[in-house]
Amino acid sequence: MHAAMLSLFSESSRTATAMCAAGGSVLLLGAWTVRSDFAQARGIEKIIALSHLCFAVPLAVFGAFHLFGSQFVIPLVPRYMPWRMFWVYAIGFALLAAAFSIATKIAVRWSAFLFGLMMFLFVAMIHFPGALAKPGRIIWTIVFRECSFGGAAWILAGVAMGASRGPAKATLTTVGRILVAATAIVFGIEHFLHPFGLPGVPLEKQMAAWIPGRALIDYLTGAALLVAGASILLNRKTRVVAACAGGWLLLLILVIYVPVMISALFAPGLVVKVVGINYFADTLLFAGTILAPATAAPGSG
Repeated sequence: MHAAMLSLFSESSRTATAMCAAGGSVLLLGAWTVRSDFAQARGIEKIIALSHLCFAVPLAVFGAFHLFGSQFVIPLVPRYMPWRMFWVYAIGFALLAAAFSIATKIAVRWSAFLFGLMMFLFVAMIHFPGALAKPGRIIWTIVFRECSFGGAAWILAGVAMGASRGPAKATLTTVGRILVAATAIVFGIEHFLHPFGLPGVPLEKQMAAWIPGRALIDYLTGAALLVAGASILLNRKTRVVAACAGGWLLLLILVIYVPVMISALFAPGLVVKVVGINYFADTLLFAGTILAPATAAPGSG
């Protein structure tokens, strides 16, 4: 009986273990890559130095989720697509490749561009049709979230082009800035309308009752996102404002999302574990998304 229980636990936790292992590996690799930049940076520049790391770790988590939790992903693949399981695994490997590329800052102009393109395809093929068919707050939040992820990736791709001032770089950064700004403004408003949800990406999960000042946290987060959205959209003081908003999100991840994820990992049931990890990774990627415009903005703002 003990062997059967151990086997069941091992099978149910394999997906969660793979997601944590992938994220942890990229975290270590990315931290090693940015160690000198982080050490030399001063003030808010230290937060900006973490932008690629914040972006890469969640991609590794989601890549492992595709490979080891394919049963959760396959229903999202449109039924008209041939070889549906093939696409689940192919996207998993693509996400892992993008994660290692962005974490090491190798070939980011291509990995970030292709990841952004993939996000826009997801919106066009899955989320936007779903929002039109069954409109609701959550599905539209997902539409904006995915657009912002794609936009931020294109900003990173534009930054990776270096000193080039060609139209490709300008187009990538402009499109990315508009999408990130629009999402920050929409999410900022949602935090005021739903002041007890987990801060960052305003989905369904609520903050635990033990967290003090839940409404205040959401109001502060909403205000930070509104200011950041306006700053990014107008391209004024973007480096400072986006860095501060991103830093606030990173603080929330440490004090709220890490305990939520740890609690979920010790809870029974694979779904609970996966949801806890996904909320953590989702918010970390959104922090990287808010920080992306700061990497493209000049030091003077």
